[in-house]
Amino acid sequence: MKNIKRLLLLVGIFAFSITSCDVDGYDDYGMETTPSVAMNGEWWIDIIDEASGSVLAQHILHKTYDTNAGDGRMYIDDNQNGYWIKGTVAVDLNGLTFTTTDEDNLVDPGSTFNVTDGKVLKNAAHSESGVVTDSIYFKGEFSYDPGTIIIFAGHKRTGFLEDEY
Repeated sequence: MKNIKRLLLLVGIFAFSITSCDVDGYDDYGMETTPSVAMNGEWWIDIIDEASGSVLAQHILHKTYDTNAGDGRMYIDDNQNGYWIKGTVAVDLNGLTFTTTDEDNLVDPGSTFNVTDGKVLKNAAHSESGVVTDSIYFKGEFSYDPGTIIIFAGHKRTGFLEDEY
């Protein structure tokens, strides 16, 4: 008798759980995306002095992400691992380009930076293991060293262990 009661209880719980799962209301649910999603990501970037061609740093992780302000801008951020750059740039989603002038450098108070020739090229690079991925390129100039142009060039992080530096 005890076993029958337990079985009926389990069947009742199972039936309740099936009927209580109602999917109504989720028809209009859609995953939200940010305006600059096509240009967002994590990037392994080499930093090069334009004048001398010397490599200042290699494989520095940078991030690009939307401001979520709907203002046509995204952040560039190296998390203080490279040339200490963090600020917003204006994006052109049609050409996948970006630029800024006299942007406050949020990780170096009192300084500003310019970004020119910024672009993301879809499927134009290869990761460490040879996986095809996006490429990023831009030139930076910092207020504390005017006239010195720094080239930032690299590829999108794949997330695969064999592509980590």
